[in-house]
Amino acid sequence: MAKRAIEQTGLIPRSIIRTFERFKNQLFPGSEMLVIQEFRISRYQVIVSVQCLATLILTPLCVNLFSKIFFITPLVDYVWNKYETEIFLNSQQQNSAVAELKFFEEKLYFESLLEQDIELLDGETKTQFSKKLQAKTFEIAEAYNTESIQAISNLFADFLSFCSLGLVFLLQKPQVIILKSFLAESLYSLSDTTKSFLLILSTDLLVGFHSPRGWEVFLEWVFHHFGFPENTEFMSLFVATFPVFLDTVFKYWIFRSLNKISPSTVATYHNMIE
Repeated sequence: MAKRAIEQTGLIPRSIIRTFERFKNQLFPGSEMLVIQEFRISRYQVIVSVQCLATLILTPLCVNLFSKIFFITPLVDYVWNKYETEIFLNSQQQNSAVAELKFFEEKLYFESLLEQDIELLDGETKTQFSKKLQAKTFEIAEAYNTESIQAISNLFADFLSFCSLGLVFLLQKPQVIILKSFLAESLYSLSDTTKSFLLILSTDLLVGFHSPRGWEVFLEWVFHHFGFPENTEFMSLFVATFPVFLDTVFKYWIFRSLNKISPSTVATYHNMIE
């Protein structure tokens, strides 16, 4: 007769049976070896998890840093300065440079007025005025040229970092599984109040009332990091839709997964947000 897929519940609760089994194992002559073996397994799990986590963090950072310093930035600098006639990657950089130069010109003109009447300025003073303005123009052009080179370098360096991270996941797949198990065990070992606090903190940061401003700052950093012009329409659309999507995912995960794994955490979570 085939064995049933669902185990029938006996008269004695399973928790009592497991407690009795542990007590019997302790009375067994080889219980000390079992304890030592469990300790070695736990220590191995911690060591592998720490090494794997350090590898996942340090490998992309090192690849990004060294490739950008020794390979990507010098190559982009050479190609950009030799074959590219433009200084700016987009019109926003150009507008910022013009505004900065205009501000410097007005400041220089104001300082000249404080020293003497502009109509009484001699030719030498006007020449110095033009030289300062020209020097500032070259300084601004060099700064934005460097910013353009850095933006292009960031694009290639970050791509290599993601590739290296994916390669680490493929090469260390067993270690990643151990790391996931260790993190899950560490998370589930927390108290229900602590887990509820972390859940509320993460949801409020990502989809809370003040989260749109945080997403705007993040998008502005991404645009500046890769040299893209800021698109206010895209930012408004992203801020209006993406947090809603995340909120739906959080609620679905709480209902389908967390409610089965730790119902007490879900109950504590609902009591804390009410």
